Amino acid sequence: MARLGSWIEPFPEGIYIKPADSWIDPAEPKPRALVTHGHGDHARGGHGEVFATAETLAIMECRYGPSNGRPAAYGEVIRIGEVDVTFVPAGHVLGSAQIVLEHNGERVVISGDYKRRADPTCAPFEPVPCDIFITEATFGLPVFRHPETASEIDRLLARLHDNPERCVLVGAYALGKAQRLIAELRCRGHHDPIYIHGALQRLCDLYGEHGVPLGELRPATGAKKDELRGRIVIAPPGALNDRWSRRLPDPITAMASGWMRIRQRARQRNVELPLILSDHADWDELTATIRELAPKEVWITHGREDALMHWCALHQIKARELNLVGREDEDD
Repeated sequence: MARLGSWIEPFPEGIYIKPADSWIDPAEPKPRALVTHGHGDHARGGHGEVFATAETLAIMECRYGPSNGRPAAYGEVIRIGEVDVTFVPAGHVLGSAQIVLEHNGERVVISGDYKRRADPTCAPFEPVPCDIFITEATFGLPVFRHPETASEIDRLLARLHDNPERCVLVGAYALGKAQRLIAELRCRGHHDPIYIHGALQRLCDLYGEHGVPLGELRPATGAKKDELRGRIVIAPPGALNDRWSRRLPDPITAMASGWMRIRQRARQRNVELPLILSDHADWDELTATIRELAPKEVWITHGREDALMHWCALHQIKARELNLVGREDEDD
């Protein structure tokens, strides 16, 4: 009797689906790739053809140029070789998807990166019961329990209002985090213009084109110092301490990331206001998701695998590490 999931073969560069002759999020160019979302450690250029949501294909085109894209709507069943493939929301960033594979009576869910928190910029995670759940474990340690999003946004706004002569400069990754931060600020009633680094403009525009309203955004480069007092400025993390930021009016340096739970990371970046705002599931959400889906096996692609492996063993769930290469923490 064949073992469960014998038709799926993990390699360091990605997960190969033999009866579909397709790769999931491959780290190298492949003839056919199924891509969960647009972050650079999952979506790469150079593939022969790419199956992904329309939003992910648009993000990939923005970053890598035109490709032979095959758009997949959420919930649409696509037959590839001998496998039924369905993309369902992952709740990570715009267009992010879990990839559901059905073959020989087995259902496998490859979640990509995901979160369970509400996010005004993308469709919420959709739980799909399965035989095998392939999960990340970016924040797969019990120490990682993310606070409520609203409380972190309120901390940012309180610091801004208490320092009207300064600006708050927030480091946020260009895809997903920057747009979510802006949208969450709007949800908390902050409708003033928000100033952004030029590196964020294309992706903010793309979000707007796909129906995600971000309010009034202005370029921070070229704005006069007095214009920026009492304002929020958002830039890529690498701009927080470089020459670009020196022209700002006594900035309060902030960083929006799940990694801000670790004080040493905040100190290393000279972050005065760490904001714990993650686009990944925390420990409780990872374990609650596994309980909800009740898979026979859990395969862990990247992150803090050991702790999640141990948790699965304690709960009599078979688990294995896949040890994929090229999966990074930096998109959070």
